[in-house]
Amino acid sequence: MGWPRIQEYIVFDNSVISGLIALTDPEGDRWFVSCIGCLTITKGLFYRVVPADQNFLPDDYAGIFRFRLWWSGEWREVVVDDRLPTVNNMLVFVHSQHSNQFWAALLEKAYAKLHGSYEALKYGCSLDGMADLTGGVTESISIRQDPTACGRILSTLLSMTSIVTAIVHQQTQGRNQPEKLANGILLTVNYRIMAVEKVELVNSDQILLIKLRNPLGAGSDYVGRWSRDSSEWNKVSSEETHKLVTRHLGDGEFWMNYQDFVKTFTSFEVVHLDTETSKDEPTLRTKIPWHMKLCHGHWHRGVSAGGCRNNTDTFHTNPQYQLILPDTQELLISLNQHSVLEPKVIGFTLYQLPKSSVETLGKSFFKKNKSLVNSQYSNSRQISMKCDLDQGGYVLLPTTFEPGQETSFTLRVYSTKLIKLKLLDCVPAAVKPAIMKAPPSFDSKVSSYETIFLQLADEHRSVNVFELQELLEACLPNDYVKSCATIEVCRQMVLTLDKVGNGRLKFTDYKNLMCSLKYWQTTFKNYTKGTAGILRAERLKEALLDIGFQLNTESLSLLVLRYMRKDGTLRFGDFVCCILQLSMAFATFERKDPLQNGYIKLNLSEWLKSSLQC
Repeated sequence: MGWPRIQEYIVFDNSVISGLIALTDPEGDRWFVSCIGCLTITKGLFYRVVPADQNFLPDDYAGIFRFRLWWSGEWREVVVDDRLPTVNNMLVFVHSQHSNQFWAALLEKAYAKLHGSYEALKYGCSLDGMADLTGGVTESISIRQDPTACGRILSTLLSMTSIVTAIVHQQTQGRNQPEKLANGILLTVNYRIMAVEKVELVNSDQILLIKLRNPLGAGSDYVGRWSRDSSEWNKVSSEETHKLVTRHLGDGEFWMNYQDFVKTFTSFEVVHLDTETSKDEPTLRTKIPWHMKLCHGHWHRGVSAGGCRNNTDTFHTNPQYQLILPDTQELLISLNQHSVLEPKVIGFTLYQLPKSSVETLGKSFFKKNKSLVNSQYSNSRQISMKCDLDQGGYVLLPTTFEPGQETSFTLRVYSTKLIKLKLLDCVPAAVKPAIMKAPPSFDSKVSSYETIFLQLADEHRSVNVFELQELLEACLPNDYVKSCATIEVCRQMVLTLDKVGNGRLKFTDYKNLMCSLKYWQTTFKNYTKGTAGILRAERLKEALLDIGFQLNTESLSLLVLRYMRKDGTLRFGDFVCCILQLSMAFATFERKDPLQNGYIKLNLSEWLKSSLQC
């Protein structure tokens, strides 16, 4: 296999959007040919993917090309060089009927670059391909499951800013499968549905005809009933024939009887486009627009990767999105994962939202209430589902099937009317003091340690970090608590409790610390029952709330990133560090915000001091 440079110059004009043929390997990524074929017959969208402002004149030609693809929830520009794989000077994969046109092969190379290799494209599908080339939400609808409703569904789809295609899926896989049916329809090719017409016959009967377009152009014409030269047109007046066939059939376009259509094709594959994207395509500008709400999110192990509803103890930790509908309407919900090489099994669940709820819902809510909508769970890149919902509020939870799996995702909700979608989360706050002041009754419990303290203390009766570590090792009762007697934890203790700034603690500070440790230990035990003193990261948020800290997902993620161990747990020393760091952070902010405005102003020196203390 060779990788020669392209010698001919490439001009991106209207003549380029034509002439695709099938792959040299019919068992390869034929689906991709079908997708870029559909792209070529939507010229507005084509130039979004293949920018028309590229100059390939000899003086400016640099041997690189750029394309735009919808990837991981955003339009991404992909740059490739001008080398293409060949065998015997023939392109190996996608190629054009015209020998001097290489845009399709270059686009395939850019797409393969995102996937990691050409080999990876063999495992793709047309739904993913059309989503990546248009930025839309794709949907597959079985035609044969309910053929009687097919006409109504089709009329609704064609009225929206949606690209509607029909496809014949192969029932079995194999190298000896035919490439097309007896009537000329190609297998696994997305035929775009252009229009539906009721035609009056000369005998006053009516017939429903569907206008389709072959994205691969000429060379594989439909030869069934109501094809271009079919005798069926004799049943229609000459004026009607002239209007439907002579004047309004472009390259690759043909009409098909509705009954033949539902018998021939197996599925609709639809790309729904939002208002902004559909503006680029002239054929969609008069259609009813889809309004889109988009949110990016992440499943973070120990924080927001709670798994599906089977995991009752962690399901509530998944990201929760508030959905507000002003009117009853049909929604299209789409969840895209950003893991391509190692996809996770994903899905989503929707519940009716309590009227007074503005923050995240707890475990008890999901145990008591039934879900309204449940998607299927699959390792596909996209999971989409339509649902009819009444006016009101809902909470939508995108999840992985198994808890603890990490990846990013994009959540999109399409609606015919304006809706509201936002992430539910709490505002960080210190709801009560975390560091206790030792009561007088506590003196008797630590009086035996005062002697050891004074032995280690300096002339000012204070201890530094290293002396504090020795003190804790001598005074703490068992190994379970001694996990917080490490030098790192002791440093954080001194930074938090030292009010003077000399890096030393008085005996009063030590008493407060011991009293606080006892309180923290009690809370820690409450959340580690049955786990031998090990706190699962998913329970950290609740445990910290009992201590006095209300945290949002972003803050909690940073704590888990810093203190969670490989097995997804925290020890008591890690828990203590979390408390100390939060105590310092909240105390610093409160000192700088005496009027409680919710924001502070720091110069560089103050910022460095604050960040290094935490």
